[in-house]
Amino acid sequence: FFVPFSAILSSYLLGERLNLLGKLGCMLSVVGTTVMVIHAPEDEEVTTLDEMTLKLREPGFLAYAAILLAVCLLLIFYLAPRYGQSNILVYLTICSVIGAFSVSSVKGLGIAIKGFFAGQPVLQHPLTWILVITLVASITTQINYLNKSLDIFNTSLVFPIYYVLFTTIVITTSIILFKEWITMTVVDIIGTVCGFLTIILGVFLLHAFKDMDFSLGNLPQVLQSEEPAPATQDDKNILIDVNNDSTVPEDKPKVFMIYS
Repeated sequence: FFVPFSAILSSYLLGERLNLLGKLGCMLSVVGTTVMVIHAPEDEEVTTLDEMTLKLREPGFLAYAAILLAVCLLLIFYLAPRYGQSNILVYLTICSVIGAFSVSSVKGLGIAIKGFFAGQPVLQHPLTWILVITLVASITTQINYLNKSLDIFNTSLVFPIYYVLFTTIVITTSIILFKEWITMTVVDIIGTVCGFLTIILGVFLLHAFKDMDFSLGNLPQVLQSEEPAPATQDDKNILIDVNNDSTVPEDKPKVFMIYS
């Protein structure tokens, strides 16, 4: 309920407009995310920092993290200075990609906190401090670019798009890190794909039609045709009134042309 709640608050408190298609996009985003969460498999149980270290060192996750880092650096140093002021997806994609590292760090620090209260020497483990540094850097970057996005773009668009992108990245990261795709059934795979496509549709409705004045109040006027459709001339022999100007006096003869 984060997406419609933030959109409603921005509409009433900040005076920002969200048309009917934008509201529909918000609801589709929530539905798609819900479907993905329902069909996402359960996390693999990881109880110690050593097990978390093994997960983080796996080639699949290392390649995935390297790709995310490269995309993030490309966005920050190349795309953001050129297109960040005009394209809402640039800053929000940076926040979402960085979110993969912050969520992974939170997961590891949660294990470290449990181990600390269990009497384990987690403070001497190097992974603990690596996760702390990663979490601080990722959260700082997210807050920075999220504030930049809020300063430029409509709040009712920023929060829904950020919510959708962030949730998608987090679920993908969790699947790759814990290899959840191994235990997924065909139904779960289909449900996840359908949820993802629904999210894409919701984001498209939010972004593509944000400037349209489209609401329930003017829906009949939008759907109503302004001019009647021209008559089709299917008959081979038809009389066409060439001079049909209302200003012509009625006493003048009218000219007809015969087509055959």
